[in-house]
Amino acid sequence: MIELLKKTNIDFMGRKYYAFAISGILLTLGIIATIQVARGTANLGIDFTGGTAVQIKFEKKPVTLYEVRNTLRDGGLKDFDLQDMPVEGKILIRVKKGEEVLGEFSEKIISILSKRFSDQELTVDSTTEIGPKVGARLRRDAMWAILAATAGLLIYIALRFQFRFSVGATVATLYDVLVVLGLFYIMNREINLVIVAALLAIAGYSLTDTVVVFDRIRENLKTRLKEPIESVVNQSINEVLSRTIITSLTTLLAAAALFFFGGEVIHDFALAIIIGIVTGTYSSIFVASPIVLLWGGKRPFAKK
Repeated sequence: MIELLKKTNIDFMGRKYYAFAISGILLTLGIIATIQVARGTANLGIDFTGGTAVQIKFEKKPVTLYEVRNTLRDGGLKDFDLQDMPVEGKILIRVKKGEEVLGEFSEKIISILSKRFSDQELTVDSTTEIGPKVGARLRRDAMWAILAATAGLLIYIALRFQFRFSVGATVATLYDVLVVLGLFYIMNREINLVIVAALLAIAGYSLTDTVVVFDRIRENLKTRLKEPIESVVNQSINEVLSRTIITSLTTLLAAAALFFFGGEVIHDFALAIIIGIVTGTYSSIFVASPIVLLWGGKRPFAKK
């Protein structure tokens, strides 16, 4: 196995309070984002708000977002978002509207663009319509899905290790999900069902990385009985540091390939995964491990 770092001796636990300060800021941001999503005031996709999404393909020549935006505004549309797909020559138009006028928007958008771009061959690739009541239910179900997944992780780690480990793993997993959600909120990125799928994938990745660290801590606590627990935790993290970095880098390369070459459709999904990989690696060291250290204080596996 390749070892990028050999015999490191970094005092991770000595920096735990600085890490807690940074983590607290990011966690607060994530909590604010969660509240805004629950209230329906964040930049939510039509999955959660209801509306119409029409994907238009311009066959002859590409059209700029500026032209399309001005055309739709002149045609009387106000509350809409545009997403360019230059490689495929497509433009995705999202309109968030109420259920009572939902069916009219698709035809209206096509009619407006056909008059302005009469020299073009317009093709409607797809049309998606969701009512606001369905959107509200999907938003509620998505939040329950994340909470249910987190509860399952708590039970799994409690059975495999001890309760103190399950608390550390659960907090770290929730931290990763909330940080990604908070950063998407700050960047005004659209939050939809695809992002929820990314958040659940991030939770699984975060847990996997955390379990690797916890396994080494558990092994060392059983054998290094005379060393202080903080020293054991530090040494355990250093021992798996090379493995953690290699795993994160290879996963990051795959996510980066999706981000740069996967197309606009999965652009936000790949971005969420990239952020999640970084925060997952960070949280397994600076969130989960310090909580295990501080929760109860003494050796959980040592016997007299």
